[in-house]
Amino acid sequence: MEKVLIIIGDASETLDTMYPYYRLQEAGFQPVVAAPEKRRYQMVMHEVKPGWTITKEWEGYTIEADIAFADIDETQYLGIMFSGGRAPEYIREDPDLIRITQYFFAEGKPIASVCHGVEIPARAGCVKGRRMATVAKCQFDLEVCGGIYVNEPCVVDGNLISGRTFHDNGHYLGPWIKLLEDARAAKQG
Repeated sequence: MEKVLIIIGDASETLDTMYPYYRLQEAGFQPVVAAPEKRRYQMVMHEVKPGWTITKEWEGYTIEADIAFADIDETQYLGIMFSGGRAPEYIREDPDLIRITQYFFAEGKPIASVCHGVEIPARAGCVKGRRMATVAKCQFDLEVCGGIYVNEPCVVDGNLISGRTFHDNGHYLGPWIKLLEDARAAKQG
């Protein structure tokens, strides 16, 4: 079974993480949760509450990381997914995560990103000239690194598929799963 990385940390968004986790299983892939350390992580739920101008955060489920970034041999994975939430703000500086991210972009492997997940490939120097969706408050993070912000529920730019928030899960994850299925079929010959 082909393995696919899901990148998380504490305060990863619950739906940004769990929906792709189960969709990968449904499509016959092995999701591998990767984080700074191999341990249990606290996810959160994010929503702009009616009447608020900022995001409200609640505790979500917890999830066990299968592998630490430092232990990843990126050549063993078919694709990668960058989950949103607040985690990308602090994990994006991890040198192993930067190495892994750059590999997937350089190799043209299937990549998905949602919400704040954009902060990781932006920090890794991988978004220049690439069209991406992200939550509006991360538009600056994308554009300052040379990316092109697109306010749509699914943006396809070659091997890179992105959505704005978990509200777009039903739009962008299907095309990413299709890329993974095509990559699996090509690998099997």
